[in-house]
Amino acid sequence: MSQLTLLSDHNTHFPSTNSALSEPNGLLAIGGDLTSERLISAYQQGIFPWYNDNDPIMWWSPDPRCVFFTDQFHCNKTFRRFLNKKSYQLTINQCFETVISQCAAPRPYEKETWINQDIISAYTELNQRGVAHSIEVWHQEQLIGGLYGLFINNVFCGESMFSLRENASKTALYALCQHLNRHGVDILDCQVPNDHLLSLGAQQLSRDQFLQKITQQRPTKLPVLDWAPQVLCYD
Repeated sequence: MSQLTLLSDHNTHFPSTNSALSEPNGLLAIGGDLTSERLISAYQQGIFPWYNDNDPIMWWSPDPRCVFFTDQFHCNKTFRRFLNKKSYQLTINQCFETVISQCAAPRPYEKETWINQDIISAYTELNQRGVAHSIEVWHQEQLIGGLYGLFINNVFCGESMFSLRENASKTALYALCQHLNRHGVDILDCQVPNDHLLSLGAQQLSRDQFLQKITQQRPTKLPVLDWAPQVLCYD
């Protein structure tokens, strides 16, 4: 029988993901902290934090896992026509903290956000350490969308995105898939499936399949991915 693990603040060790609960799907452990060392260790093992503001930190490894294979993003005719207009400009790591703060902003269809100040501070530190990254979408020099996540084990682990204009976050996701694919990166992790992601070509892998994929990655055999602040081009 699966059993929930209580983490210590002094030990960054996680239990095997095979011990994650089936209900709620993927809940593996609670407690601990959001130090960079613990977060990096978690993502290397296919584990991520997700919790409400007044709850203890909860750590998850759901089954199935939602991913994009970076060469299989689905562009319907309407979105392709939109992309061809080149209405938006995209950048990498120009304003990470602004992007994550926008992702944390209240939304009409959600009562609360899981991205609290502790999350913002922890992932901003990861950005400063070159582990977490943002994609920004601009329209006439105004930030109108974006996403952020971590690049670990040669997999981009997407965390959240926001959109203030039509197709802004979708364009960020599409351009990121292209950027990753150009550099030999096969997988963009989206954690849990939803109808929107599946409509764009995301697929579901079993937990075992996903863990096998991320542990098989060999970054030293691939070109180094440049995350320096820069313009992000897309076709």
